[in-house]
Amino acid sequence: MARTIAVANQKGGVGKTTTVINVAAYLADAGKRVLVVDGDPQGNTTTGLGVNKAQIDVSLYEVLVEEMPIQEALLPTSVVGLQLVPGALDLAAAEVELLQAEDRLTRLRRVLAPIVPRYDYVFVDCPPSLGVLTMNALVAAASVMIPLQCEFFALEGLTQLWSTIEAVRERMNPGLELEGVVLTMYDGRTNLAHQVADEVRSHFQGRVFATVIPRTVRLSEAPSYGQPILRYDPRSKAAEVYGALAKEVMENDTKSRIRARTVSPDGRE
Repeated sequence: MARTIAVANQKGGVGKTTTVINVAAYLADAGKRVLVVDGDPQGNTTTGLGVNKAQIDVSLYEVLVEEMPIQEALLPTSVVGLQLVPGALDLAAAEVELLQAEDRLTRLRRVLAPIVPRYDYVFVDCPPSLGVLTMNALVAAASVMIPLQCEFFALEGLTQLWSTIEAVRERMNPGLELEGVVLTMYDGRTNLAHQVADEVRSHFQGRVFATVIPRTVRLSEAPSYGQPILRYDPRSKAAEVYGALAKEVMENDTKSRIRARTVSPDGRE
């Protein structure tokens, strides 16, 4: 069964989409079967994986709102083993159109269920909000990955996100875990970056990935060519760190599965 990971932060511009694209690509390159679900109406993940949004017949919108089979939305990417359910601008309307549905917060989990067994990992790229689409991702996920930029306002709004995660865990998805916090856009030349990183590690003790993502030009260039950094510049520093982050994700998965096997029905190990 796949490990479904929601990649979320209601603050935009934190490296969320970049993280989804590149971690997914490295996992696929390691021989894993990976699915990326682009849940952001901007569709940047779709473009970043080399898919022309103008040529998409079935997107996540048709799957969620019109209830078309998700199998009809699956698209290949340039990375062998990595498939995509594309996003589309219409998803912005889905936030409103799903409000009256009884299963408005569980629909993504339901539509994913038939295909999840095909994959080792499913990544859901959430929009920069805590609306219906993000809630659907949190309900469907086994864990949440939070990209957090190493800048002054890094922790602003994180309390709200954490409260939302706790509410979802309590009411709808008790198994939801924190996959980890990913420090992004790190500039080691500044004292501020060091201070923010230290503060985040102190706040999320043991839950921050060891791999830190630097701010690099090559990383920002790659999406415009529709390629993950693995393809665009495999020898760059950005490629090295995203490869390392993917390994940490695999290690987390192994540890999680071991815990699941050793915990008794009453919750004791």
